Amino acid sequence: MRAPARVIAEQFSLFEVPLLKPRFNIAPTQPVPVVRMDPQSAEPRRQFVLLHWGLVPPWADTPAIGSRMINARAETAAEKPAFRRALRQRRCLVVADGFYEWQKAGKRRQPMFIHLRDGRPLAFAGLWEAWEGADHSSLESCTILTTEANELVRPVHDRMPVIVAPEDYARWLDPVAQQPASVLPLLRPYPSELMETYAVSTRVNSPARDDEGCVERVGGETTTE
Repeated sequence: MRAPARVIAEQFSLFEVPLLKPRFNIAPTQPVPVVRMDPQSAEPRRQFVLLHWGLVPPWADTPAIGSRMINARAETAAEKPAFRRALRQRRCLVVADGFYEWQKAGKRRQPMFIHLRDGRPLAFAGLWEAWEGADHSSLESCTILTTEANELVRPVHDRMPVIVAPEDYARWLDPVAQQPASVLPLLRPYPSELMETYAVSTRVNSPARDDEGCVERVGGETTTE
């Protein structure tokens, strides 16, 4: 997440400008920036928080299960025990500048950076949960919903994160909308003509590398639809 904090505040209609540290290579189990409805506020208000990437259901014995819950398939989230309650009551927007996928190139895999053509931050459809352990430890975590890939992403991967358009933020976050049928139509591939992708360095293969070099173009041309 490289966008200035004021841009995030404006795009997501936040009450306060968040404190943000630029990130270039966020990996599963690390904190990710999220916008949700403030669960502690008496009045509906959007809140910016950092949540553990990898959803830990309230019934889990330990947080370890979260490493297997970084994504949730949009097609089945309403039925899966780990996600169905969150889909009704705890939806969120995971804020990012783009995402990485790895394309097969002979015997190697070429990392690609996929983002919006206009350079704006984007919002993945997410679900969040709160977990408390037997020792009273606690953790708030999230997962990103995925759908079938659009025309741009398909040559790289057959799935992609669900990207929520700005005009749909309110509908996705609406705490009153607790029937899956009211939000499931939003879980669709984002229009490929609004996106582009380009090759980046294999630096992104290591979560320890988190700098501007991760998103720099390497060789080849930008791909658009």
